[in-house]
Amino acid sequence: MVSDDTVYGVLLVFSVAFGLYTKNLKGADTRQTVSSIAGFCTILIICHLHVFHSIITVIGTCVVLKCVPHRKCHIACFIWSFGYLAVFRTVHLVGIPAPPPLCNAVQLFLTLRMIGLACEIHDSRMAVFKEDATQEDKRLIKKYVHIDPDFSDIFAYAYCYIGMMTGPYYKYRTYRDWLEETNMENIETYTPFWKKVKPVPIILACFLAFSHYFNIQYVESDEFSDHPFWFRLFYMVPMFIIFRTRLYIAWLLSECMCITSALGAYPVKSKPKCGQGPTDLKALEEIQNEPDKKSVEYNFQSVYNLDIYGCELAPTTKEGLRSWNMTVQYWLATYIHRRVPASLKAYRVSITMAVSAFWHGIHPGYYLSFLTVPPILMAEAAMSNAFRRDTSPLQMWLFDWGCWFFKMRGFDYMCMGFLLLRLNSTLNYWWSIYFIGHIVVVLFLIIGNVFTRKPGRDVKKD
Repeated sequence: MVSDDTVYGVLLVFSVAFGLYTKNLKGADTRQTVSSIAGFCTILIICHLHVFHSIITVIGTCVVLKCVPHRKCHIACFIWSFGYLAVFRTVHLVGIPAPPPLCNAVQLFLTLRMIGLACEIHDSRMAVFKEDATQEDKRLIKKYVHIDPDFSDIFAYAYCYIGMMTGPYYKYRTYRDWLEETNMENIETYTPFWKKVKPVPIILACFLAFSHYFNIQYVESDEFSDHPFWFRLFYMVPMFIIFRTRLYIAWLLSECMCITSALGAYPVKSKPKCGQGPTDLKALEEIQNEPDKKSVEYNFQSVYNLDIYGCELAPTTKEGLRSWNMTVQYWLATYIHRRVPASLKAYRVSITMAVSAFWHGIHPGYYLSFLTVPPILMAEAAMSNAFRRDTSPLQMWLFDWGCWFFKMRGFDYMCMGFLLLRLNSTLNYWWSIYFIGHIVVVLFLIIGNVFTRKPGRDVKKD
């Protein structure tokens, strides 16, 4: 029996290679048709009859966008998409066969695309009514931000093979710009591709080596509990290495998929940002109006999904999270965090983490892990205010390395919830190491608040 990881890997590599073909297709309609057929065939291969879940999701989105006014369509689509995601994960309770794990990956990113599409439609309509927007701003928004997809466009976007299983998330506007790009032959893909793919062999070797000696099933065995405390505590370190190297490989290959097909390529002068796309629309228009585009420099910042340096070496949890699965972080920040009502501002992080946990799955381990993030962020902020603010460069340097050490141990600790999934399994493991992650967070909160330096307070002089 071929493992899911093998199927996953083969489809990723094939999709990267297939990008070379789609990049050279002529015409938006041809590129749209080929990319959506490739995506639908991929879903058929991994989901079989369970493909009907994705079809229902897309049809429901089309109905919502047709029937609900633009001012409320994003809210209605959020309720529909996450509501059906709950149905998708619980159909086995009513006798319908549960979808396979790879089908779940498809449904995850389809949910992001459909909600993001509705938010784009809402935001692009509302942007032209802003009081502080000039006529020039409104003209550029209508030209480069406004979208008006029909049903066939929505289906094509939903089933575009690029990023279907692993991300990165990209907006409908980015997808549309890719279809209509007329300067494909001058977009450099070779150099960014090799830059992105170079770390993969080393990361793969680490994944295979650690996977050979460590596995999550051992944590639930009777033998594991017989080991001393230091062994049980240490065990979460290699488990997080396995967890993140597996994701690193998937995300790097998914970015390579975008690069070979040239999806997400924008002129550097348009100042594209991760997830958002170009931010300088005036510069974008000027470049598009140039008669000779051979010298235009492009980058793939809009689909930049992984900053390994930030994940591994950023000193704080907040910076580490922002470096991880960055386009999904953009989606959560733009469509969830910033839209939480002002009356619930104090709970924005918790609400965002809860939505993220539900998006990942309904297993209790996700919630136990994600809802550990807010207190960790609070503890880091308290300790930083107490021991980093208004200190010498050496003290800052020492604090940052100490903070980095505890950040990585926090990720190790939370990772076990992601891997063990079940409530009893996660709590049993945390109990076996005496809930040390939670205890350290509470201690840091207390210490940080006791010794917090008041803003503007002078450092004591000798």
